[in-house]
Amino acid sequence: MEMKWALLLGLFLPSCSGCAIGYKFVKRKCVDEDECAVFPVVCGDHAQCINAEGSYSCTCNEGFKMSLTGTCKDINECFENKSPCSAHMTCENSIGSYKCICPHGYQQMGKTDCEDVDECLSSVCGVHSSCFNTPGSFLCSCSPGFHRQENGACTDINECSDPDVCGRNAQCFNHPGSYSCKCHKGYSNYGNNQSKCIEMDCDQFEPESDGDHTPEKLKHLMSLLKTSCDSLNDPHGQQFTGEKLLENLCSSSDELLSDGNIADGKMLSQFLDAMENNMRLIGPQLREPVTRMETHNTFAEVAVMKSQTPPSGRVTLSTDSTLFSTSWEMVVGKSYPGFAFAALVSYKDLNSSSDLLQKMRSEKSDDKERSVTYQLNSKVVTAVVSNTETKQLSEPVMLVFTHVEERAESEDVVYSCVYWDEAQGVWSGRGCERAESNSTHTVCSCSHLSSFAVLMALYPVQDSFDLVLITRVGLVLSLVCLFLCILTFKFCRSIQGTRTSIHLHLSICLFIADLVFLCGISSTHNQVACAIVAGLLHFFFLSAFCWMLLEGVQLYRMVVLVFHTTLKHLHMYLVGYGVPLVIVIISAIAFPKGYGTDRHCWLSLDRYFILSFFVPVCIVMILNCFFFIITVWKLAQKFSSLNPDLSNLNKIRSFTVTAVAQLCVLGGTWIFGGFLFQEKGTEVMLYLFTILNSLQGAFIFIMHCLLSKPVRTEYYNLFGRMCPQKKRVEYSSSNSQKPLRSEDSTGESHI
Repeated sequence: MEMKWALLLGLFLPSCSGCAIGYKFVKRKCVDEDECAVFPVVCGDHAQCINAEGSYSCTCNEGFKMSLTGTCKDINECFENKSPCSAHMTCENSIGSYKCICPHGYQQMGKTDCEDVDECLSSVCGVHSSCFNTPGSFLCSCSPGFHRQENGACTDINECSDPDVCGRNAQCFNHPGSYSCKCHKGYSNYGNNQSKCIEMDCDQFEPESDGDHTPEKLKHLMSLLKTSCDSLNDPHGQQFTGEKLLENLCSSSDELLSDGNIADGKMLSQFLDAMENNMRLIGPQLREPVTRMETHNTFAEVAVMKSQTPPSGRVTLSTDSTLFSTSWEMVVGKSYPGFAFAALVSYKDLNSSSDLLQKMRSEKSDDKERSVTYQLNSKVVTAVVSNTETKQLSEPVMLVFTHVEERAESEDVVYSCVYWDEAQGVWSGRGCERAESNSTHTVCSCSHLSSFAVLMALYPVQDSFDLVLITRVGLVLSLVCLFLCILTFKFCRSIQGTRTSIHLHLSICLFIADLVFLCGISSTHNQVACAIVAGLLHFFFLSAFCWMLLEGVQLYRMVVLVFHTTLKHLHMYLVGYGVPLVIVIISAIAFPKGYGTDRHCWLSLDRYFILSFFVPVCIVMILNCFFFIITVWKLAQKFSSLNPDLSNLNKIRSFTVTAVAQLCVLGGTWIFGGFLFQEKGTEVMLYLFTILNSLQGAFIFIMHCLLSKPVRTEYYNLFGRMCPQKKRVEYSSSNSQKPLRSEDSTGESHI
């Protein structure tokens, strides 16, 4: 009240002196009065006084605000709008300010933020335990093999107090934080010291003492298996890592497969059984969860799980050609010793012989009747798991095979999933079903484990009745015509010469080949007889082509060369019969089983044996095409000069007949066989090829006998002798066309 009265007094005093409010009279003039200096507490607490001209103002300090009464009041920052502190901090108000307090486990970072304190940097949990930092706190966990006491300390667990931890076949030894199982003699845990021990009999891996029947390299593989087994039973012996053992196994497998196919069923059983047993020894000893090993002929992938509890879920393995998928529950089986593994091994060069594959017929009588051919169209794989009860699985396993030969299923091709039956020594399809298949892959579902593959059944194309009828009728007609050709070329004196000799031997070879073909091509019931038929067909058909080649050479010499238009008979016999004989002998020595197939008594496709016929035929066809073109070209030139008075129609007719006659003798009808490999028009070409070649003998008789004027004259005279009323006719060269070149008294010129 005293201050207020003083202010009022001050306000009136200047007015008495004549100065306005806020000013004072000094030395006869009014000057501004600094109220803040005269009255320092004029604005009160928590405020600042600011002088102005003739007046003053009051400003509250930071953290305060002006109230309605004109005094400065503290601001509570913790409740004004939004708290200035972080969400996990506590705000505490103070006079004119505030404070952010961090919770327990955090430290201050600036004024409004906190940072977690990592208590694990200091030994807060003690020994045999692990510290895990958490936001604002930490957790202590005892190390494996220890448990926490009431006082918080971690003490060792005596695992050996549980009699089942190592089983009855091992002795348990407790260690700080762990334990180990020492197997009794005759048992092993495959190097997994905390797994149960399994009985082992290494003597079963001894190679069979069957003399020389077991290859040395297979004995070496069995010896490797025995050594691996002994090393597990002898802790003081030489120890091998699982990876080293797997490498040795793949190398031994390569050495054995590099010798070629394993044709013997017993040998194949021994090899696959040895590979499976080796994987059972090696799998548990691998350290990595997944191990892959690829060598020249072997590809292996192994998945291993080691834990106190059985694994679960799916396990998938793959090699370069196969995918294998199953569940860990199936891999483990009914008992879990502390480890589980699954392995897939693929053999790149392991193929079964045809003898082993044909035993599949015993399972399907229909296939035996149809003479089905079997072929492995995938690589052979062996699937192995730690579960020993795999003859009847609780759930089927899936295998996806990649085909070696891309070929879609059809009426002639069927895929089957098969496994190697060691007891029977055959490929069997029992217990394996084909789930899906296309041209590149086949999916198999099998209820047991073994060595698997995809078998391709090649069903023979059924010969149509039309083709069989055409072939038989045509061959019978050709045989009759060829027999007449042989008599004509042998006894018709007016046409004797080099080309007639060639036609004679060509007709003989075709006659014998067609007769053997007609009578014995289907004699597959007798293997020896079938091979003889195939050999005869090989020889006489090659001989026929050689005589066709001689015909082409003789034509070339006649129409192109001026002199030496004949060939010596000795040279012709060497080419016509000697060359085919040499080819047949070499072929029979190289691959005697190539003569005769399951369907026909002809050359086999195995080892490309058919090339022993196909290559010589192609060579003859190429040369004869050249000779035919030269002959036709020369004939076209000569026909314009022969008998100028002859009409153009007769010239064309004569030229056409001559060209077709040469085409028949030179084997032109066989050209249609080359079009059988085209995708379009195969059926049409098949009928053309069958008709033309089965009637080749008839064409030769028509073109070179019936259409030959000298031969017709001889036939007429023959009939005249048989019928006396017929008048004898002498053939004169003046009644025929002029020759291109003539041989003295041989009739050789009549092309």
